[in-house]
Amino acid sequence: MAANIECASPRCQGSFVTVLSIDGGGVRGIIPGAILSFLESKLQELDGEEARIADYFDVIAGTSTGGLVTTMLTAPNKTNRPIFSARDINDFYLKHSPKIFPQKRLGLFRYTRSFFTAISGPKYDGKYLHSLLKDILGDTKLHQTLTNVVIPTFDIKLLQPIIFSSFQGNSAPLKDAYLSDICIGTSAAPTYLPAHYFETKDSNGNTRSFNLIDGGLAANNPTLLAMNLVSKNIFQEGQDYFPIKPVEYSKFLVLSLGTGAAKAEEYYSARDAAKWGVFGWLFNNGGKPIIDIYSQSSTDMADIMTSIFFKTQNSEQNYLRIQDDTLMGNTSSVDISTEENLKELVKIGENLIQKPVSKVNIETGKYEPIKGGGTNEEALVHFAKLLSRERKRRINGAKMAVAA
Repeated sequence: MAANIECASPRCQGSFVTVLSIDGGGVRGIIPGAILSFLESKLQELDGEEARIADYFDVIAGTSTGGLVTTMLTAPNKTNRPIFSARDINDFYLKHSPKIFPQKRLGLFRYTRSFFTAISGPKYDGKYLHSLLKDILGDTKLHQTLTNVVIPTFDIKLLQPIIFSSFQGNSAPLKDAYLSDICIGTSAAPTYLPAHYFETKDSNGNTRSFNLIDGGLAANNPTLLAMNLVSKNIFQEGQDYFPIKPVEYSKFLVLSLGTGAAKAEEYYSARDAAKWGVFGWLFNNGGKPIIDIYSQSSTDMADIMTSIFFKTQNSEQNYLRIQDDTLMGNTSSVDISTEENLKELVKIGENLIQKPVSKVNIETGKYEPIKGGGTNEEALVHFAKLLSRERKRRINGAKMAVAA
């Protein structure tokens, strides 16, 4: 593609809009952590050890635990590079998850105590997570991320989703919050962690308050949300990208990472649910049905709709969704942080790389291998090559534009 001499920005010189999306899922964030570590290692083989995920994506979106990963990949350190490499993500989870989700030994009264805890307050006080994020992220704000980010939350006072996005820029200064507050808000899963309140203030002294809980209630899989916001940005601010008006999804290159699901197990039935009251929907069979259902339904719907968009553009090869829907027992939990379970999640993530590329069957909701699609490893290696070429094309094009 010839260099666009009207714009010297590297983004103007590209051929694709690159999007990375990471689902919510508590400690299961280890699963996409393993995949991102593999992808980054392949990018480093192509472009050197300093290559980082944030260098290759126009937007990175994440919900809940995915929002934490998004921030780790994009928040700058003192040298304006990401504070974490992808290979550091799982070390973070292994080290801190047991303190974020401390496992209590309650003996014979475990289930009784768990029930009363569930109806009297959040399972965890969130103090360690809050302190950890504020210590790591300090005073870093949304506008300082190294690439565009999209992190959904839900405001319980307004009863509407609140999306924290780099694309809003100067148009919404009161949403230019501290990244620590955004991360705490998007991960405040009802019944697990407390809702988060904070205020922002602009240069004119105006303030705005936020009353946030987990973004998974709005978009547990934020792929479609990220594509929508970047499309809106292209339409309104086309000079920031190569000209693709009207927006064509064939020009998007999207990697969507799930945190696993337990569709191999059958947790609930309509016969049982027909008898449930409030407590039955909130606490049943060791799970939280209403929360499980909301998060999983939004996750699958986003994947199905994204797949359809790419299919209508004859560009299905531009969309790669990696998800494992065969989790069982403790590995399907969002908060079991025992050493054994965390290490098992690492294995699941690493093994998922070797599995066939799959897509969801709209009728069954289960992931089925794509005939001739190869493995996720092969797909990620190919993806890394596309990302590397795109970045080099942009850098070289920008140099030509400046020279011209």
